[in-house]
Amino acid sequence: MSNDPPESASQDPPPHDHDGRTGPPGGTGGRSGTDGAGRTEAAGGTDGAGGFGGAARHWPHLTPPGCWGALLLACLSFTPSLLPRGGVLQGLVCGIAAAIGYGLGVVAAHVWRAFADRDAWTPSRRTWLVLVVGAVVLFALAFGLGQYWQHEIRRLMSVTDYNVLSAVACPFVAALVFLLLLLAGRGLRALYGWAARLLRRWIGWRAARVVGWVVVAAMAWTAFTGLLLEGFVNAANEAFSVRDTHTPEGIHQPTSSLRSGGSGSVVPWDSLGREGRAFVGSGPTAAEIGAFTHRPAQEPVRTYAGLETADSAEGRAAKAVADLERAGGFERKNLLVMTTTGSGWVDPAAVDTFEYLGNGDSATVAMQYSYLPSWLSYLVDQSKAREAGRELFDAVYDTWSKLPQDKRPRLFVAGESLGSFGGETAFSGEYDLRNRTAGTLFAGPPNFNTLFREFSDGRVAGSPEIEPVYKEGRTVRFADDPSTAIEPAGRPWDGTRVLYLMNPSDPIVWWSPNLVFSEPDWISEAPGRDVLGQMFWIPFVTFWQITADLPFSTGVPDGHGHTYKVAYVDGWNAVMRPEGFTAQDLDRLKHIIRPDGWG
Repeated sequence: MSNDPPESASQDPPPHDHDGRTGPPGGTGGRSGTDGAGRTEAAGGTDGAGGFGGAARHWPHLTPPGCWGALLLACLSFTPSLLPRGGVLQGLVCGIAAAIGYGLGVVAAHVWRAFADRDAWTPSRRTWLVLVVGAVVLFALAFGLGQYWQHEIRRLMSVTDYNVLSAVACPFVAALVFLLLLLAGRGLRALYGWAARLLRRWIGWRAARVVGWVVVAAMAWTAFTGLLLEGFVNAANEAFSVRDTHTPEGIHQPTSSLRSGGSGSVVPWDSLGREGRAFVGSGPTAAEIGAFTHRPAQEPVRTYAGLETADSAEGRAAKAVADLERAGGFERKNLLVMTTTGSGWVDPAAVDTFEYLGNGDSATVAMQYSYLPSWLSYLVDQSKAREAGRELFDAVYDTWSKLPQDKRPRLFVAGESLGSFGGETAFSGEYDLRNRTAGTLFAGPPNFNTLFREFSDGRVAGSPEIEPVYKEGRTVRFADDPSTAIEPAGRPWDGTRVLYLMNPSDPIVWWSPNLVFSEPDWISEAPGRDVLGQMFWIPFVTFWQITADLPFSTGVPDGHGHTYKVAYVDGWNAVMRPEGFTAQDLDRLKHIIRPDGWG
């Protein structure tokens, strides 16, 4: 039994150390007895670990249950996820997983002691020895398997980069991250202790403990979201707003009246932003398109509005559409409303392909809604993407719908990544897409896309999440390789076609907060063409693995991760259904869109 005095109304409970033991740090909880190995311990001894006790006084005190939990999740963090991971990134994931495992181990031990009505025990030298030996063996085994799995992922994606020094640094990075998170956690615990003691002056001890944790959690959340995150986003916004004033190398102000910023344009060149200037200052010419189609071709129309073009999303949309109308965009055969990614970037592969397959008889309109790069906008600019997508399409549709029916161009919608999220928000569902567009092509849709989730969750029973079948594929379909038959291949796909391109290894498509506690279908089902079969879901760990994949999702070859290039050729061919193009023509276009090779 414990030697602690009974708690009374006027007496505070004895202080607890960081792991729930009573007594001074490093001691035995103010009691004597036998340790787990049957040896006698003296109160106030050396942590029951002999020589380990002296060293422990210079390091944060650790407990065996916590260490075993840390070791377990650290080893599991080496299991494969979607993309290749370098050593430093693996060390980061490993350190985070170890910190979570340590906390879970400590909590599990505390709960067990509470149910067993037992005091905390002081670990013996043998306990620590078993832990150290087990840690060395298990970590080495996990590290070796991890290197093998990473090699297999690189082979699947034809990635040749491998940094030995980075791999060697992995354990050291993991140890550093683990210690920093451990110290941060204990700092919060110390803050909780101070808050609870302060509250004890006015309320009972049990209530003070509960309220203390609530206060500390609220303070930590406020500090993270209100100070750290907001400060980081503001600093990034300032930095990227400066970058937005620059013009990419090789891009010059157009002289054509068919481009924003050109002759007669109502949108000033300087207001377009970096990505807007890149968009209107590039693209295939009529001669290049004609050389591909072997027919007389037109110069495509491209209009754009940057953040500096107007003060609001509605104002920018109005300017972009006014410039589109001025340039004759509504007189073309094909009209594309393109929702951009974070910084206003438009994937050249998406628009160039649209223009080639339309023989230049096309117009594209887009607008910027943020300065931030796509990976950061993905996390903090969702509301801006939603507003931009809705305002731009509504402005285009308002003008388009007033034209005589026989004078209207075919109206298409497209977007990649966060652009697909913004593009979706203009529509209420499948019928709305069918009734108000001639076709839609979305690539790499984030997992939180409203319509994407509706279509995927409502898929036909038995169809996999990586290639779902919705309503027998009558309007909406999904493909990771549109050059093959798009399922359900035997069913009619008449009228408007909506196609989602999504690589099985794209973390943007599959990342979700739900990964923390629940296994998604795409992991439990058969893996996609570029995902290892050895991947499996692990609570907490898989979430951090996929999270770590996000910033590097475009750093892999085309057709993997969040990289979509030649897939646009077959994707637009399926959605637009242009006449007169053979499979050989599409292969030639793939070489034009990606001249460094494909396949």
